[in-house]
Amino acid sequence: MSLASEERKETIMTLLNERGKVIANELSLLFEVSTETIRRDLDELEKENKLKKVYGGAVKFKVEVEPPLLEREAIHVEAKRKIGILSAGLIEDNDVIVVDEGSTALQIIHCLEGKQHLTILTNSVPALMLLIEFQKRGTFNGKLIFIGGEVSAKHLRVSGPIAEKVLEGFYVNKSFVSVDGVSLENGITSYDYEKAVFTRQMIRNSEMAIVVADSSKIDKRTVAKIADLDEIHMIVTDQAPSPKWKAALQKMAVQWIYPQGEI
Repeated sequence: MSLASEERKETIMTLLNERGKVIANELSLLFEVSTETIRRDLDELEKENKLKKVYGGAVKFKVEVEPPLLEREAIHVEAKRKIGILSAGLIEDNDVIVVDEGSTALQIIHCLEGKQHLTILTNSVPALMLLIEFQKRGTFNGKLIFIGGEVSAKHLRVSGPIAEKVLEGFYVNKSFVSVDGVSLENGITSYDYEKAVFTRQMIRNSEMAIVVADSSKIDKRTVAKIADLDEIHMIVTDQAPSPKWKAALQKMAVQWIYPQGEI
């Protein structure tokens, strides 16, 4: 049989959902078209995030979801601590900063001892509670502004239109942005669309946008785009950049900071 491209791709997806995997040679015989035609179909479906190409065919696209905050806090702990220390080193007395709700960004809060007269905005419930405790102890003498809005019990964060509206009223020196993916081709991404929109607003209202991401997030893309890489200023992570990243960072004037140095 011979099918138009869109009909053919629809049938490929039906077969993929039934079987979990499709073979290019088998599809070529089924549709009576060349394997090159099938490869083009698979290329297009992969670009649409509908499947993952593998040698000789394709498999179902694995849909990842964002783990709850408590789970995220328990993974890559040492890397996140290092990133927290490096990020806190970028904060100066009297800075106005915004720290988002990510488990990596939360590590920054633990490293602020000795910083004077900061103003900290956050949409993170754990960051809020930690800073309140520091105020009670007398180890944080700055201003604390909680960004209100719809609360996620799973992620212990605030996001949505109300939070975005609150954030619109503030301009900050530095924003510390947690992300789920950092990719040369796709920029910085999140699992959650509302979080992505909120983070985009953080970047727009910051003199300096600093991405904090452990190395498991590098060369990874998730579902909701936050921004292109040339819209941020720094990436703070736990490992040195690969050669392809070094060349790209120079072109985009993005600084890469890691425990052994910076690029």
